[in-house]
Amino acid sequence: MRWSVAIAIIACQGASSAPSSAQSRDATTEAVSSSRRTAITQAVARVAPSVVTVQTQVIEQVPADVYEQFFGGRSGQRTAAGLGSGFIVRADGAILTNAHVIAGATRISVAMKDGTTYPARLVGVDETNDLAVLKIDARNLPVAPLGSSTSLLIGEWAIAIGNPYGFILANTEPSVTVGVVSGTGRNLAGQSEGAGVYVDMIQTDASINPGNSGGPLVNASGEVIGVNSSIFSPSGGSVGIGFAIPINRARRVADDLLAHGVVRHPWIGLQPVLSRAPGATGPNTGVLVGSVVPGSPAARAGIQAGDVIVRSRNRALHNPYDWYAELLELEVGQSDSIVIRRNGREIPAMVTVVDLPDVNAPRVTVLSEIELITLTAPIRAQYQVQSRQGALVNRVSDRVQQQIGLQTGDVIVQINQTPISTAEAVNRILTTYGRGGLRMYFERGGRIYATEFRLQ
Repeated sequence: MRWSVAIAIIACQGASSAPSSAQSRDATTEAVSSSRRTAITQAVARVAPSVVTVQTQVIEQVPADVYEQFFGGRSGQRTAAGLGSGFIVRADGAILTNAHVIAGATRISVAMKDGTTYPARLVGVDETNDLAVLKIDARNLPVAPLGSSTSLLIGEWAIAIGNPYGFILANTEPSVTVGVVSGTGRNLAGQSEGAGVYVDMIQTDASINPGNSGGPLVNASGEVIGVNSSIFSPSGGSVGIGFAIPINRARRVADDLLAHGVVRHPWIGLQPVLSRAPGATGPNTGVLVGSVVPGSPAARAGIQAGDVIVRSRNRALHNPYDWYAELLELEVGQSDSIVIRRNGREIPAMVTVVDLPDVNAPRVTVLSEIELITLTAPIRAQYQVQSRQGALVNRVSDRVQQQIGLQTGDVIVQINQTPISTAEAVNRILTTYGRGGLRMYFERGGRIYATEFRLQ
């Protein structure tokens, strides 16, 4: 209706003042083009040049086929390709992506928007936060503008940029999906791409599909507010529930990795109970302390097993995931003002935040002090284990028990973001990621606990 009125007005001006047909087409094209420019298109134009495709190669062990077995053949190797997304955070070639995108990779390359491909090296990885930093040899690259994740509005625009299903599309130019910020402070403990436990995440209904991992989540101002990390999906594709790591946390991790190659993980030495005992009822308010590491800052502050943490600084804690979200915001060297509930009374405690403790021994020595057995159905029944898979601790040395808190009879069910299915998986993960921060989840007495440490 608006355009028909405009044309009528031009026609009424008479032949002498009417523009040529070519001028009319140019004006119409310009007007249409202007009307199609929105905050979303401008935001995409600002960020998309910095988005890259991360390509990996992983060497997998495969069993010999039936013919090779007949002639005495053994298992062989197969090269598998992987793909994810990332974005440039420094003009000298520093790139932020997810840890699970490059996990196990023997070769990593990065493809730019125009198809130019560079070999990449891994600067550092933080599996606890599912983040990794890559570096390519290039200069004057477009850098993604980083925003803030502390003041997000529920319902504001959220734009996911990345390269989903890149092998199918055979195109390195990133694609765009749009939705809103569905929620903040979300805790995810289910099956997802990059399956694992994530805390304090941004939830969005912008479509996130396999291959989007590591790409930016952007606001309408063209600022990165999160790193796309996972989706909840029974089918494997987007169903409108996606999660991103808040950019404030990702920026801190990236700065640490670029400066030191490792991340300092805040630790005070208490192990929360992550699940209630079977049959337990009542509101889930506060964080129940399962155990306290002897000599730790928590022990020195007087915190005891059985206490309930109800507040840390200005954050009210409703469940164990709130506690882990709070830990992500603390800095080593700070003092944390904690309020605990004990025997119906609230007691304040001041706790010094330190870095993760080191198990000060060679890895082989440490691993030889923990004897594990792959969980089977008979073992589950014998030990009345709730978890369906994991590694049973058959023996652990006193030294490791004191420093890590692991006991005989515990069942290791997850390390960082990786669920544990066999005893060999524990050995492989500790060997691969031992020098970084480790968060180990284990079942004891029908409850899930967590402990954090680092191997040297």
